[in-house]
Amino acid sequence: MPVYVMFSILTDEGRKTLKDKPERVKEVNKEVESMGVKILCQYALLGQYDFINILEAPSNEAIAKVAMELGARGTLQTMTLSAMSLDDFIGSLKK
Repeated sequence: MPVYVMFSILTDEGRKTLKDKPERVKEVNKEVESMGVKILCQYALLGQYDFINILEAPSNEAIAKVAMELGARGTLQTMTLSAMSLDDFIGSLKK
């Protein structure tokens, strides 16, 4: 299944929500998984982005839906990149 890297930046509203209810992150994770996307790994970051998520989704359409649903709430902005394993990358170069 395709893998994606999603960077998230909290808006002012998102920061307020997490300050008041830190467990909201886990609730959102359940919502993401209910859309058919698996969270493989997740970290809170210091710097330009607040979170990085490594996700597995059945298609670009599925990951686009997640990004749109989350972004439409007004609590965060996302940047999503498609990723491939090193073995797949090396294999593609040998073809």
